[in-house]
Amino acid sequence: MSSEVLETVRELLPGIAERARAVDDKGRIPAETIRELTGAGVFRMLQPARYGGAEGDPVDFYTVVRDVSGACGSTGWVTAVLGVHSWHLGLFPDAAQREVWDAGPDTLVASSYAPIGRLTPVDGGFEISGRWAFSSGCEFASWVLLGGLVVGAEGRPVDFMTVLLPRADYGIREVWDSMGLRGTASDDIVVDRAFVPAHRAMRNYDQARLRAPGHKVNTGPLYRLPFGTIFTTTVSSSVIGVAAGCYRSYVAQMRDRIRLSLGGGRFVEDEFAQVAVARAASEIDAAVLQTERNMRDVHGHAVRGEEIPMELRLRARRDQVRGTERAIEAIDILFKTAGGNSLRRGHVIERSWRDAHAGSVHVANDVDRALAMYGRGEFGLAVEDNLV
Repeated sequence: MSSEVLETVRELLPGIAERARAVDDKGRIPAETIRELTGAGVFRMLQPARYGGAEGDPVDFYTVVRDVSGACGSTGWVTAVLGVHSWHLGLFPDAAQREVWDAGPDTLVASSYAPIGRLTPVDGGFEISGRWAFSSGCEFASWVLLGGLVVGAEGRPVDFMTVLLPRADYGIREVWDSMGLRGTASDDIVVDRAFVPAHRAMRNYDQARLRAPGHKVNTGPLYRLPFGTIFTTTVSSSVIGVAAGCYRSYVAQMRDRIRLSLGGGRFVEDEFAQVAVARAASEIDAAVLQTERNMRDVHGHAVRGEEIPMELRLRARRDQVRGTERAIEAIDILFKTAGGNSLRRGHVIERSWRDAHAGSVHVANDVDRALAMYGRGEFGLAVEDNLV
């Protein structure tokens, strides 16, 4: 199924690219695009086979994310986050999975993972309230995954959980107005004293230690992978894809450019431009190659039924943030040398620059924090973090 999805998505890319300017201007992805991606099977690539998914290779999913992001950064970002939630839901108890997918295998789930919510234990589960920001693509979803802190008797946090809520239990506040990724419509989610049954709540501690309740029914290797590897790589893949798309546009546009300054002449004959292209291409290639190597190694351990060593999990996290950093370095090189025309609002290089930089500030792309974790591990110090 993965190869079929890849082929179908590539047929959709010209149309997605054609709509990219309107997506950026209007701040919304058209429902048509989501229907096309749904029909192609993109959002089921990481979904359990028992619920109509492909349960495929995550490397193929990241390839799709990069391809779509290269055509439209906002569309690629939403594709990434909605697509990875099908994998995350597979870690929840089977009762939660049934509630979502009994309505159909193409049911979409949004998220806002920051532990904003206040979870109070009640009979049979929890009561939750809060307001969460940055829920990308939430308008297309029927459910949402939300982060929350369990509050004990003394009013202090005692646990960190992710809960699943249906659309009837939350509201959406349209507040998104950003400099980049404008079309993601990453609006706010508002919940006021909603009840969460116990089967729709999962401890982040158990998830990080690969002891998720969904393992009882989803026994394949895909669901033995760390959330900290799968989710963060999803986020960085979108940024890398934006940079790769910008590179392709840059090369195509600059081939016929004639300089009006710096002595004139054809742009492509300028050795400084040639060096810029080489540097940018190398950074993007390095980002993709390291990401794919790490994911294949992590997935390979799971396929063989082996424990995934912390050294590998830390390496994957190290290269994931460096992948984002490399993508930003590449796109900065291109932007600086593209000339004044690329400054025009809506120009593909200008838009790509904004989208990549906007994506880079996601918490999963916190470069120094992730590199420090890798350094701690190399020095034999303990590393405690839910995103490893």
